[in-house]
Amino acid sequence: MTPAIDLVNKKSIPHQIHEYQHEPIHHSASNAGGVSYGLEAANKLGVSAEQVFKTLVVSLDGKELAVAVIPASAKLSMKFLAKAAKAKKAAMADKQEVERSTGYVLGGVSPLGQKKRLRTFIDSSAQNYDTIYVSAGKRGLEIELTSQHLADLLSAQIDQLVV
Repeated sequence: MTPAIDLVNKKSIPHQIHEYQHEPIHHSASNAGGVSYGLEAANKLGVSAEQVFKTLVVSLDGKELAVAVIPASAKLSMKFLAKAAKAKKAAMADKQEVERSTGYVLGGVSPLGQKKRLRTFIDSSAQNYDTIYVSAGKRGLEIELTSQHLADLLSAQIDQLVV
């Protein structure tokens, strides 16, 4: 069990857990180097990459961390996120900062059950699907639930975050 799974169970949120064999990357490329855990999840689970959502942690105005939940196949618009968060500027957060504040390792960061509750924004495309998939808190583990349940659990704001 992960904190993310514990949370949906504790709140009695209807969900499904999906496990797949994560293929470790054997070179030292960072996630920024093109490794997409979300696309791997979509591929292994046989679902569209637009229905699998990745969890990105960003820094707002260099003062506050926030979470953006966007389709695995999409690129986060820092401009759109900053606007939604009423911040001047948004930038990807530092890897160590992400792991320290969420309690999860990169590639397994779940929007649910983070050590420190961060303001969360979910891309509006999540509403196009009956259910979406988000990381369950470790590589190779996904939670499938409705975007509304996810938004309610996190008191998240739904907005356009991708171009």
